[in-house]
Amino acid sequence: MNRKDLRITVIYGGISSEREVSLRSGKAMFEALQRCGYRRVSLFDLTCDSLGELLATPMDLAVLALHGKGGEDGCIQGMLELAGIPYTGSSVAASAIGIDKIRTKELISYAGLPTPCFVQLNRSACDDQNQTAQLLKEKIGLPMVLKSPCEGSSIGVRIVKDEAELPEAIGEIFSYGNRLLAEEFLDGVELTLPILGNEVLTVLPAVEITSENEFYDYQAKYTKGMCHHLIPARISAEELQRVNEIGKEAYRTIGCEGLSRIDFILDRNKGPMLIEVNTLPGMTEMSLFPDSARYVGIPFEELVDRIVCLALEKVEKKIKREEL
Repeated sequence: MNRKDLRITVIYGGISSEREVSLRSGKAMFEALQRCGYRRVSLFDLTCDSLGELLATPMDLAVLALHGKGGEDGCIQGMLELAGIPYTGSSVAASAIGIDKIRTKELISYAGLPTPCFVQLNRSACDDQNQTAQLLKEKIGLPMVLKSPCEGSSIGVRIVKDEAELPEAIGEIFSYGNRLLAEEFLDGVELTLPILGNEVLTVLPAVEITSENEFYDYQAKYTKGMCHHLIPARISAEELQRVNEIGKEAYRTIGCEGLSRIDFILDRNKGPMLIEVNTLPGMTEMSLFPDSARYVGIPFEELVDRIVCLALEKVEKKIKREEL
């Protein structure tokens, strides 16, 4: 069958704190598929009440435009696996690891890849926030970055420079869940590396990110004029080569497929330090991945088509394995 005749459902929305971003990503991908000539493409808004309807929807491929919990963490991927529905992006395991900043850092550290020093804490062990603040100060030092490990779009992130801010900041992070990630603060250039591929990887140009705010937070990411994507990044050829090497190794270590975006800080003293892995990066009009692709002559429509083709490539390889 011609792939343009496949029944494709773009799944967007979801139930996470990134729902609004997902709605924009999904709409953009849906319209791009239509412009590419896909004749049987539809949009599906995923909510807690619509799961049954989704499984009853006839489809040959699910294009995932979800972000955050329930969509980027392996949940929807597992449901689609059980239903026998192919989907774009990474598998259940890679998605579950990638969304969890703590598990990602543990795995890439085990693989010998550079990442900032970190401490993880559970709420149950942090009854006294002043004692917790003292512990973090001793282990990480100031300034430090506190994160809720399974949020995206820089939601649940605090840069703490003053010891007096720590107890309140700890309480804020725990308002998002039961775990806290504390990292050393890195002073340097913020970069992201988009990668396409399953076994054969296409590394797109690294993007340097500057923000009008203190860091690249939710407001800066999704408000026009609040951030700037610089391509090519203003780094040396040697630094870029190292970023590319680390990015590809992280992609393979996590087990990413289809596409992922690897975030870095190029620290002034330590060089490239891997921050996190995004297995379903944003596809909005302000997103980094499409900007990088456009720089090397890949329009948005072609980018989305490539993502579809990479998902179909996995389907074909699975069929061949089963035939052996």
